[in-house]
Amino acid sequence: MKKFFYILITLAILSSCSEYQKVLKLSGEGATKEKFTMGEALYNEGKYAKANRLFAQIVPDYRGKPQAQKLMYLYAMTFYKMQDYYISAYRFEQFATAYPKSEKLEEASFLSAQSYYMLSPVYTKDQKETTEAIEKIQGFINKFPDSEYLPEANKLVKELEFKLEQKAFAIAKQYSEIAPGFTGDFNAAIKSFDNFLYDFPGSSLREDAHFYRLDAIYQQAVNSVEYNRSIEEGIVHIRKQRLETATESIDSFKRAFAESKYIEQVNEMVKVVEEELKKYSTKS
Repeated sequence: MKKFFYILITLAILSSCSEYQKVLKLSGEGATKEKFTMGEALYNEGKYAKANRLFAQIVPDYRGKPQAQKLMYLYAMTFYKMQDYYISAYRFEQFATAYPKSEKLEEASFLSAQSYYMLSPVYTKDQKETTEAIEKIQGFINKFPDSEYLPEANKLVKELEFKLEQKAFAIAKQYSEIAPGFTGDFNAAIKSFDNFLYDFPGSSLREDAHFYRLDAIYQQAVNSVEYNRSIEEGIVHIRKQRLETATESIDSFKRAFAESKYIEQVNEMVKVVEEELKKYSTKS
């Protein structure tokens, strides 16, 4: 009985495939309508790749016809369902431009913006697509401020913005990591963290950025080679000046983040900097 059942299923599948291939190859009068009908049926069955092939054949034939709007929507959806987000983004934009009064306009506009979101790479890679996705989703929000998709759109924007934060933070941290063995100059790291804090004042990585900025200032101070610089007012002890700057930065960090997860490390910095500054008291 089981064997008979499997035979029936196999025959049904073969018949279905045969019918699909037959319609796919149709041409002439009636072929366009039959391809649309089968394409829609396949789409409803979740067979998006097959539906896409049929739709692709008949899109030019439906230009200017009443059913063109439905076809273009389904055609765009097949790309979206197949996760071909480059093309779905374009096709949904094309749909929104061609049918500005469509009842599907809001949905198509959101799916286009969401397609750009799906193209955003992990934060360690170049973030050109992420920036573009933010612009597209923000454009959707501005155009449809009362949309049912608004909560999801805002959520997507936050996720994308956090990627940009992670990218900027990782770059600044990388400067800190390579400075000791490569240049001994922590100015690039300090500047990068300054830029990060300016660009992302409300970031969840704010405390981490402040700490690593402080650490860069501290490392630059304690690892400095002693040398003096003459100015009009007299002689400046560069290492001493950097240690004093580190002290100011430590105090500022402790005021801002009294309960910081880094507080023990910061307290260790205090001890080292104080000991180093004592040497200058002894000299004087």
